[in-house]
Amino acid sequence: MENGAVYNDTTEPEAKAPRRRLFGCTLRNLWGWRLPAKVVQAIFSFVAVVCEEIVEDCSTCSGLYFFEFISCSTFLLSLLILCVYCTDLYESLGEDKVQKL
Repeated sequence: MENGAVYNDTTEPEAKAPRRRLFGCTLRNLWGWRLPAKVVQAIFSFVAVVCEEIVEDCSTCSGLYFFEFISCSTFLLSLLILCVYCTDLYESLGEDKVQKL
């Protein structure tokens, strides 16, 4: 027996590293009509934030401030949902934790 002959039959070949997707993006968890709906929601909420920022003068600003809060919150939450569902974060957190979130 040679030196390396003993180990050649039982040693597993070196596994290749799994191929990573660009930024971990996947559309597996958000498919069908849900993906376009979330993208449209993010676009509309961003447009609402921009339109609110254009207003320079207002007579009663409390409604405008409330609208700013709601539109900005909607924009950030829709981006969060897109990031969670369209990346590997969904698998790493687990479906039950994402549903609770």
